[in-house]
Amino acid sequence: METFWKTGRALNFDVTILTVLGSSPANRAAWILVGGRSSRMGFDKGRAMALRMAERARAVCNEISLIGDPATYAELGLHVIPDNFPGCGPLAGIEAALRATSREANLILACDMPALKENLLEELFAPEADCVVPQHPDGNIEPLCAVYRKSCQTAVKSILESGIRGVTEAIRLFETHALAVRYLRVSGAAEFANLNTPEDWRKYHHG
Repeated sequence: METFWKTGRALNFDVTILTVLGSSPANRAAWILVGGRSSRMGFDKGRAMALRMAERARAVCNEISLIGDPATYAELGLHVIPDNFPGCGPLAGIEAALRATSREANLILACDMPALKENLLEELFAPEADCVVPQHPDGNIEPLCAVYRKSCQTAVKSILESGIRGVTEAIRLFETHALAVRYLRVSGAAEFANLNTPEDWRKYHHG
């Protein structure tokens, strides 16, 4: 997958990867958003996918946690915390992660994007910004595969309290909270594909 910064400058992978990171792995955490039961899948998608996503995230972060129901997910052997705003969707999960984290840089991932590649996740940590999010050529963004600095927590909480629930809308409002957002241009959508149906699940496992 070919990726570029908003400026159009290609990332140089000939240099040692640590020279382009905005923070060391020791100051990073990954938070995987696991939800309730997916009726379209016929089973709890979060339980099935969380460990796969944890494996992806572990390549770039040394601390992995889940956002969801501790009673449901604790048996997976990962740290699990609940939302502080129950029923308010992924934005509430992001707020919970940023409130709980002791790390400066936090990778937020949906639980159902198993095709994500390590090089993309590394690139998200590269720039100095409060939030780094992939952006497609049509302008659409991937807010559930993004890096959020701990500095975003107050803004996310305020946005939730204002009644806004959409993560994309929240990111568009970050500027009004004096937060810097960087957009990582991505050229392909397949890497961000969600597994939402039994057919998606079969295709992922069997090709």
